[in-house]
Amino acid sequence: MTKQLNTGVLVINDGSSSLKFSLYDGETLIQKWSGVISPIGSGTGKLEIINDQREIIESRSGAFKDLKVAVNEIIRWLKDKNMAPLISAIGHRLVQGGPQHRQPELVTDELLKTLTQFTYLAPNHLPNELMAIKIFQAAFPKIPQVACFDTTFHQDIPSYAKYYALPEKYKAMGLMKYGFHGLSYQYILQDLTAEDPKVTKKKIIIAHLGNGASMAAVKNGISVDTTMGISPIGGLVMGTRSGDLDPGVLLFLLKQGKLTATQLDELLSKNSGLKAIAGISDIQELLQAEPKEPKAAEALAVFCYAAKKFIGALATAMGGLDLLVFTGGIGENSPIIRERICSGLEFMGIDLTNPKSRVAVRVIPTNEAFMIARLTTELLNDKIKT
Repeated sequence: MTKQLNTGVLVINDGSSSLKFSLYDGETLIQKWSGVISPIGSGTGKLEIINDQREIIESRSGAFKDLKVAVNEIIRWLKDKNMAPLISAIGHRLVQGGPQHRQPELVTDELLKTLTQFTYLAPNHLPNELMAIKIFQAAFPKIPQVACFDTTFHQDIPSYAKYYALPEKYKAMGLMKYGFHGLSYQYILQDLTAEDPKVTKKKIIIAHLGNGASMAAVKNGISVDTTMGISPIGGLVMGTRSGDLDPGVLLFLLKQGKLTATQLDELLSKNSGLKAIAGISDIQELLQAEPKEPKAAEALAVFCYAAKKFIGALATAMGGLDLLVFTGGIGENSPIIRERICSGLEFMGIDLTNPKSRVAVRVIPTNEAFMIARLTTELLNDKIKT
């Protein structure tokens, strides 16, 4: 059975408009190939798969109208290429597991039933993620599947930062700060620790900046606070998400705007943020438009201001700052955004122009898929041993 487990781990990562998938060697955790279907829902999507030599082994366009179609396309490709014998486990990224499910778990009917009861905590993500698991179950019933939760990394946030100042009864319904991008943060901390084990004694802010963006305060190797709360909508201003709002804004939208709860969710998740300000949600497109478009300039200013403000808040939560790490699509690939965020923070010891800056600033590429493969392998190997 151990030999079978070491054949390969298929990693599935469902996004809001894409589906990423990859195969890792179960023993070495070396990626064998990876693929993506994107965008989903536009009618003009594309499937592309590359091998470990960065060579394209599959590329074709298609009308991937929803996630179900995309998942079935992957399964069709796996079966056509006779990949099933090479897969001993399937690891899934789940954005949310509710208050009781914060560690990687073997997927069972009981777990799926429980998670279904908590879809209200992540209505834009969890239903699709559970659907994907069930489709893979039907296609490969003998292959074990593991759920890796994006909230795990933040499970030790202290109670004074975790709970909202609301009546106690809402805690029982799962109302608390969960935090997200945990698999990304876990990978970054692992990378830093491998380089220098003493990093777990430092005060670190990790900024995962992408279309969805958040930051985490990591003190002594533990997440002590993060910008997202009960949902991935809160915290920083993002591509299409509002970030933090005065509760009165929500009341205004419900009463004066006469929005339904569904319409409010759609507004805050898909039609707010940078898109609401400038009509564009992509940072690179905003940077290109900035010289001639005042709204693009405004959107960029709002994004960087929010990031700057949260760096100050999280540093305060830890009582200082030793290291600031940028990761994610924007954090890794946009030097100008990093410069704008750090500009004016010299009083905190952040100075990109000074190689002896008291606070070190790093750029580290994240790898959520690797973390899913590692956690899946560790869980199943532990079960074999016991």
